[in-house]
Amino acid sequence: MLRNQRHPMRHSQLRAFHHVAALGGFSRAAEALFLTQPAISEQVRKLEQAYDVLLFHRERRRVRLTETGEHLFLLTKQFFEVEQRIADYMTETRARVEGELRIVADSAHHVIDMLTQFRQKYPGVTLSLRSGNTEEILHDLRSYDAEIGVIGDAPSGPDMQLLDLGDTPIVAFAAAGLLDDPAAGLTLAQAAEWPLILREAGSKTRASLEEQAGKLGIDLSPAIVAEGREAVREMVASGAGIGFVSQAEFGHDPRLVQIPLTDVDIRMRETIVHLSQRSEVRVIRAFMEFARAGAPPQT
Repeated sequence: MLRNQRHPMRHSQLRAFHHVAALGGFSRAAEALFLTQPAISEQVRKLEQAYDVLLFHRERRRVRLTETGEHLFLLTKQFFEVEQRIADYMTETRARVEGELRIVADSAHHVIDMLTQFRQKYPGVTLSLRSGNTEEILHDLRSYDAEIGVIGDAPSGPDMQLLDLGDTPIVAFAAAGLLDDPAAGLTLAQAAEWPLILREAGSKTRASLEEQAGKLGIDLSPAIVAEGREAVREMVASGAGIGFVSQAEFGHDPRLVQIPLTDVDIRMRETIVHLSQRSEVRVIRAFMEFARAGAPPQT
C-alpha cells in the first residue's frame, strides 16, 4: 500500500492517473476531464514524485503502465467504482439503472435474446459484448475489465457469483459433403482419424474433449489450432477437417453439418458469472436479477 505521511494522496491525482491509464494517453484524459494536458501531466508527476514511483513508461506519444502502475490501476478501478456505488446509493430512490455493462462470453448464443430484452427494459445501459475463452473471461472479470462473463463451466473459488444456464452435448461438425452420412454419427476414435480443428489452449470445449479422450486412450492431437470459435467454424467450413462445438451454439450454417458423437456424452454447461465483491454494482445487480428471472429452474 502506498503510504506517506508528509504527502497526503489527493483525489485529483488519482483521478488523473486513472483516466490516463484507462484512456491510454494524457491528451485523451485531459479531454475526458475537461482539463489541459499540462494539468493532467502535473497531477501524475506529483503523484509519482510524492511516492517515489514510476507509473508510466513515456514512449513518444504513447504511454505504457509500469508494473507498479498496473497494480495501482487495478486499485483505482475498484476505488472509483466504490465511489460510483456510493453516489448510486445516495440517489437510489430516484436514479434509474444506467451505465456500461461489458460482457465477455465463450458463446454469445446463450445470451443474445437475454441482452436484447435487458436493453429494452434498461435503455440507459450501454452494452458491449466480446468473445473469449474461460481463462480470458475470468482474467477480465478479476481485472475489472468486464462486469459479466458467460463460460462453459462454473469456476471454483468464492470470488465468483454464478448462475447456471443448463447444459447441452458437445457434437462434432464438418463441411457439408465431407462425410457420406454425417447423421449416423462417429465414435470419438473415428472422429480422431480425421484432421482435427481445435480451439486454443484454455478453451473449455477442448479441455472437456481431451479429458474424455484421455480416459479412452484416444489421441486428439489437432491438425490445426484456431483462435476462437469463429475461426474454427471457418476452417471447418473450408473442408480442412472436423471441429467440435456445443450443440446449443452450432447455429444454422448451410456450409456445415452436425455429427453426433455416438459413444460418449460430453456436456457443456453455460454459466453466467461475475465478481462477488461487485454484487452491489447497480448495473450488475440489475442484470443478474433479470437473468435469474429467465434462467431454467435449478435441479
